[in-house]
Amino acid sequence: MNKNYQFGLLYLVHLLVSADGVVDDNELAALDKIKSREKISEDIFSQFKKDLTVKKERDIYQGGLEYLSRCSDQEKLQAFAILYKMSEVDGRVHVKEVRLLLYSTRMTGVEFDDVVKRAAAIPSFY
Repeated sequence: MNKNYQFGLLYLVHLLVSADGVVDDNELAALDKIKSREKISEDIFSQFKKDLTVKKERDIYQGGLEYLSRCSDQEKLQAFAILYKMSEVDGRVHVKEVRLLLYSTRMTGVEFDDVVKRAAAIPSFY
């Protein structure tokens, strides 16, 4: 699996789940499922966790977009579809999550309608 895709996905998932100021158990369980479904190795995940301790939120966001910009259109679409599904995991979609999704898709050239269609094909995280 493409490391750029995996890091980009992880960075943006982190921002999405923390956007509302609360990271709940459902979101943590969903992150574990993403790690498994997207075949993210322990090395990649460990580096991601380390990055979170040294990078500012803005750098994480910019890094996530940079990683995804190096991905194929299908990988970008898949990442945003996962993020879309992830936004629903805690039972409420916060306005900050919506903004993150809309702005990020625009910055990477992904059509939001395509994200919604792709997300419908992704199994639930809960």
